Amino acid sequence: MAKGKPTQAEPACRLYLVTPPALEPAAFAPLLTEALDAGDVACVQLRLKDCSEDDIRRACDLLRPIAQERDVAFILNDHPRLARETGCDGVHVGQQDTSYRDARKILGNDAIVGITCHDSRHLAMIAGEEGADYVAFGAFFPTATKTAEYKAEPELLSWWSELMEVPCVAIGGITAENCAPLVTAGADFLAVVNAVWGHPQGPAAGVRALNAAIEASTGAALAG
Repeated sequence: MAKGKPTQAEPACRLYLVTPPALEPAAFAPLLTEALDAGDVACVQLRLKDCSEDDIRRACDLLRPIAQERDVAFILNDHPRLARETGCDGVHVGQQDTSYRDARKILGNDAIVGITCHDSRHLAMIAGEEGADYVAFGAFFPTATKTAEYKAEPELLSWWSELMEVPCVAIGGITAENCAPLVTAGADFLAVVNAVWGHPQGPAAGVRALNAAIEASTGAALAG
């Protein structure tokens, strides 16, 4: 995941994988490898909840190289200092987490800093003006991964992509079956959890299905 819009050599919309909120790093490592070897993935976000900093460090040390060796950005959720100390490519922060300015100060100008903006145009404008590398909107669909207090609509992606160069990430209950409106609306990245890690045929099949759906939606939009 480079800063700015995808280049002409990259797909217009790409996958942004988010890990399950609880995992055993050694057991998860082969699943991550399988997913990343199955098709195009821009980014992996390590999102662990109710874990100690030592547990997060161990997970970063084991999983980060798997992503980075494949030129996939590895981003840590919530913890900019840990992201810097463990060699992550960046951090994702929510509205109740470390501020963008503090995260940027900790990580420096070369790191990726993404911001959760829920369904808010106002929050997204602030994040974009401050220098965020991407804004994340959602939830677009019902999700069992976390309690969704906000409901975003595809038109939010259209508004943002027409107005700003800062990439936007769509998140929340996204699957290969329902992602088409988000792709055609202008999402730069689709953040997914269960659609890959919970896929009945395994994470590789999940990545392949989502990439096929993105390609089909992009082709349909161009044809239209």
